[in-house]
This record gives sequence, structure tokens and C-alpha cells, in this order.
Amino acid sequence: MANLLPQKLQLTLCLIKPDITPIACKTIALRKLILKKGFYFIRSRCIKLSQEDAEKFYHQHKDRFFFYRLVTFMSSGPLWAHILAHPDAVKQWRAIMGPTKVYKAVFEAPRTIRGLYGLTDTRNAVHGSDSESSAREEIGFYFKDFSFEDWKLHEENQFNHRDKIIFDAENCIHKFKP
Repeated sequence: MANLLPQKLQLTLCLIKPDITPIACKTIALRKLILKKGFYFIRSRCIKLSQEDAEKFYHQHKDRFFFYRLVTFMSSGPLWAHILAHPDAVKQWRAIMGPTKVYKAVFEAPRTIRGLYGLTDTRNAVHGSDSESSAREEIGFYFKDFSFEDWKLHEENQFNHRDKIIFDAENCIHKFKP
């Protein structure tokens, strides 16, 4: 018997970094992979971080040797920020991204995003939240007007009706058919 209970979705943040964003064919390929893996795009926006905003976002790394290199890179050009939804979004997105260290990704997980597109540990194509709590914090940083509670109340259950959902490729977001 089929499970008739509504499927609960988890949200996570996906960043397509400045090493990939300007290359349209790579950005499109990444999005197709994300869709193929069963994720929904809930919100999307292309932005350019200031150095100050990059420092705020990566504040937990401020005492690490790579901090300056990371924030300089992340503020060097446009990036895409996406809110992704999936029943196990955090874990699944991290698996698709692959190891942070590109050398490890290339040899141990070559079919992951970082294995395919990563150049260095900083220029490793994508970022993803590492837990539900960091997803909340990170999504709040990039999507200040987004409310998890409103989304859960007004949007989440609509994703149980797959036949009423369409992907708007131009705006990179899933929408509900009228």
C-alpha cells in the first residue's frame, strides 16, 4: 500500500561560487544535476558579495589560515544562492557536492560536483550547509525575507502534488501551476 502521508521536506542552502557562476554551461549543468537528484529550487538569486558580507558569512573561519583567501574569492564575482528542498536535503546535497578538498574529490569521488568542477579547496564550485541549524542561519543570510515557518505553512505541502509543480528555468525556481 502506498504511503499517503505528506512528505516532509528539509531545506538547505546551495551556493554556486564565483568560479562557476560566470560560465553559463557549467551553471546549467549543475542545476540539471540538482534537478535530476530530486531537489526542488525554492528560492534563487544571483548576487555579488561585498568583502564585508563575505567576512560576515564565513565568520566562523576568521582565525583560519585560509580566511582572507576565501573571503577575497567569494567577493570576487557573482554567485548563485539557492534554497533547495528534499526529504534529506542537507545530507544529500553534501553527498552530491563531494569532499571539500578537491584533490580528495577528484580521486575518491570523481562524479561529485567538486570532483568534476573543483579547481582548488577554495575554488571548489559550490557550498552547502552542514546541518539543519546552519541551513537556517545561512538561508537567513542570503534570503533575509524568507520565513521557514511561512514556507512550512503555505508551500511545503504543495510539493506533495508533483503534477502541479513546474520548473521555471529562467528564474531557477519551482512554481505551482495555477
